[in-house]
Formats: sequence, C-alpha cells, structure tokens
Amino acid sequence: MVDRLGTIARDLGRMLEALAGLIFVSVLVPLVWGEFWVVPAMVVSGLIPLVVGLTLRRTFEHAADPGRLHGMMIAASGWFLVAAFGSVPFLLAAWTAQLDPGMLDVPARFTVPGTRTFSTLAAFQNPLNGFFESMSGFTGTGLTMADNEAALPHTLQWWRSFIEWVGGVGVIVLTTAILARPGSGSLTLYESEARSEKIHPSIVSTVRTIWWIFLLFTFFSILLLWIAGMPMWDAINHAMTGLATGGFSITDNSIATYGSAAIDFALIPVMVLGSIAFPIHYLVLQGDLRNLYTDLQTRWVFGFFALGTALLTAVLLQQGYYVTESVAVAGVVVHGSAATLFQTVRYALFQFVSAASCTGFQTAGALGSGWTAPAQLTVAFGMVVGAAAGSTVGGIKLIRLLTLVKGILFRIRGVFYPSDAVRTFRLDGRALSDTEAAQEFEEAAIITFLWLVFLGVAAFVFMLAIPMGPDAYTVENVLFEVASAQGNVGLSSGITGPGMPTVTKAMFLFNMWIGRLEIIPVLVLLRGLFSTLEVYD
Repeated sequence: MVDRLGTIARDLGRMLEALAGLIFVSVLVPLVWGEFWVVPAMVVSGLIPLVVGLTLRRTFEHAADPGRLHGMMIAASGWFLVAAFGSVPFLLAAWTAQLDPGMLDVPARFTVPGTRTFSTLAAFQNPLNGFFESMSGFTGTGLTMADNEAALPHTLQWWRSFIEWVGGVGVIVLTTAILARPGSGSLTLYESEARSEKIHPSIVSTVRTIWWIFLLFTFFSILLLWIAGMPMWDAINHAMTGLATGGFSITDNSIATYGSAAIDFALIPVMVLGSIAFPIHYLVLQGDLRNLYTDLQTRWVFGFFALGTALLTAVLLQQGYYVTESVAVAGVVVHGSAATLFQTVRYALFQFVSAASCTGFQTAGALGSGWTAPAQLTVAFGMVVGAAAGSTVGGIKLIRLLTLVKGILFRIRGVFYPSDAVRTFRLDGRALSDTEAAQEFEEAAIITFLWLVFLGVAAFVFMLAIPMGPDAYTVENVLFEVASAQGNVGLSSGITGPGMPTVTKAMFLFNMWIGRLEIIPVLVLLRGLFSTLEVYD
C-alpha cells in the first residue's frame, strides 16, 4: 500500500508542478493589461501547487513506475487536484477585489466599459463556484458560474481560456511533454487519460508532436477569426477554446454576441479541427491527404455532422423558428424562403457541430428558450455521441457507437450462419478474431452503459433539486443540461449558474470529471479509496 501511494503521490507532484508553471506564465497577462492588482493573487496561486508538487515529487522520487492500476488512479486524482488547485486564481482574485472595491472604477481593469459589475467576480468568493469553473475549464466543458463573462478581468478571461486549451489535449499529456522521463511510466499515464493513439514509437515524441500540431492550429484559428472580423483579444480566446472544443467565451452571450455569419462560419473549421484525431492531423500535415476519407472515424465525423445538421435544419424549419424576410449573404440580399433557409441552416449547422464536437459555443441563446423538445434532443444526441476518439472531444465517441452498431449486426447475422462457420469482424480496416471482436464490443458496451447510467442518476438528482413544470424547467431541459456536462460540451438550456443548488453543482462536478476520463479511472480511484479506508472488505 505504501509503495502504491508513493508512486501516485510522486506523479501527482509532477502534475502540480506543471500547473504551477501554467499559472506563472499567466502572470504576463495582468502585466500587459495593467491589472496589477491581480498579480499577487496569481503569484500566490502558483506558489501553492509548486510547493506541494515539489514536496510530493522529492519525497517519493524513488517510487516505482506506475502500473495500469496506478495510472488510472493518478489520472483520476490528478485531474481532480489540478482542477482544485486551478480554482485558486478565481478565489484569490475575487477576494482581492472585495478588499479594494475602488479598483473596479478603473476602466482598464475590465473588458467592456459599463459592464464592470462586482457581482460577476463576487460569485467566485464561493470556493465551490471557483472549483466548478476550474473543473469545467480543464475538462473542456465550458459551463460557467460567471453570469457575465465580459465583466471579468482580462486575467481571469485568459485563465479560463488557457486551462481549457491545456485541458483539451490533456494535463498528463502536458506533464509528459515538459517533464518527460524514460521508461514505461509515461505510456501508462498517457493511456490512463483516455488516449491510446501513438504518432511515434516514443510516447514522449508523440505528445510533443501533438502539442506542435495543436500550437500550429491555434495560430491558424486566431488568424481565421481575426480575418472574419473578431477583435484580436476575442480571437485569441475563442480560437483557444474552440480548437480545444471547450467553449468558454469572453462575452456574455457566447458567439451570438457578434451576430456575424462570417464569424459563425469561420468557427466551423476550428471546431472540426478539434474533432479529428491527432494522428490523422499528423498524417495530413505530412501530405497524406487520403486519411481524410480513408480513416473510418474521420469519415464518420463529417457524415455525422452532415446528417445531424440536416435533421436539425428540418426540425427548425418545421418549427418556423428562423423565419426571415431578408438577409445579406456575401453582399447579396436574399428574400423570402431563401432567407429563411439560409438562417436556419446557419444556426443548425453551427449548433449541431458545436454540440457534436463538444465545443459548446452558442449562437441560439439559451437553447431551452424557444426551441422545441425535438430540436433540443437532436442537439443532446450529438453531445452524447461526440466525435473522434483521439481528438479533444468528449462524449461516448463515434468509434464506440460504430462498434456497438456493427457488433449488434454481426451478432444478429451470426444466427443465420452454421455454428462451425468462420466469420471475421471488420472494424476500421482491421480484421478481428472472435476473441478480439468480443473484447472491442464489451469495452464499448461497458463505457456506453456506464455513461447512460450516470446520465440518468444526474438527471434524477436535478429533477429533485430544481423546480420542474410548464413554467419552470422541463425534462428535456434537464436531460440537455446533464448531457452537456457529462459530454464536456457546455451548451446550456439556462439551468447552470451561480444560483444553482449546491447538490447540483456537486453533481455536475462529478459528471464533468467522469466525462473527461471516460468513467473507468474515476471508478477505479473511488474503489481504491474505499478499500484503503476499509469501507468494505
């Protein structure tokens, strides 16, 4: 037991050291924007995980490399601790402002003149709200406790975007890239973070290549959004959270704030880039463009986005939600049914891609206000499924859905074959034996089953804790919000906010945590803790 705890503590220390580095780098932001009052809060926020991390790593420096069990426990506890320590900047900044409210009168302190309300920042004086915001950021969820993101200091706007950008690739991936060590330990931790794809034989080379690809696409996304008309600060933040498929915004109404079709369409490729597995990006950048259509997952990403958009467009057209007399398209004004069709496709495409890529940007406002149950449930289905494994998205993942569908059909067709017939199960270009096929099908079925179980548990908790009924929230609102949290999406029907009951905030924290790590590592950690505490034999 002592050896196990030493291995876990040593690697948790490494993760906290990496977190401290992120906070110290972020001190540049208040210096650039003149928000000097935030600097002490950021420095203290960085010193805390640095001291704890150094102590753990040096104390258990000679602990054994992690095995599979260690890896899962490190991943689950590491993400929890990183989110907890990552919440300190929110807490300290809020209390710093409370101690000197006069600083709020300085226009340069906050982003948008006229929106500098202390109430937005004051929400983070509650440690649970800061923890929620940090967990939402690192897990790439994007649900927020800020009632007006534009009223936050630039420093906290940046910190929200930065942790979401890092969390999109993975905290362990970051730690492995900058604090690399030889041996099998890095591979074990990498795989425990719900990743299995390798670009190079060396796992350290793989994670560093992933980060180079991510940096390249980030700069491309910033440039694209800036050309589309988004201000540079906004473009930097939305490029980071869009590519990480996280969805945090620095405006109060997400992307709807801009009311620009050009910006909407510019964000589509950014979200799609985040939905495709990193090995495919690497091969495409190497010049092998065939993978955009030969890779099963990538093919299905585009197909899923197209089919979902078509279905949502049909639902919204039938509802008549975007009836428009005229609209300007690329300098040309269209009228009547053509204008209505354009607006409907525009919003349906953006919202379904945002949902299925698990990004969570919104152009349609709170999706609970005005959209019918079929429209909300169509978007919720996209959130539950997600896009490609090996990308930055959440959800069950398309490859698991495909495995389940093909596996069920394979079993049904098997009834019509003789018992001694030799059949081959093919998946993603691989020919699998009966044992291999059963293993793939079993894994997909277990993850999907657990995902739906916890979705149901959270929905039950919410229906007990919040007002339900025609004049309050509906069942589809609840299912939508819970699917958004557990799928690490961030779209909201209007339920999430600082006024939520404490039990629902705690439930969402759990949903976001298990959603990012695909449930199993968290259950392994909890089982290990219960066993250590002798809760059961």
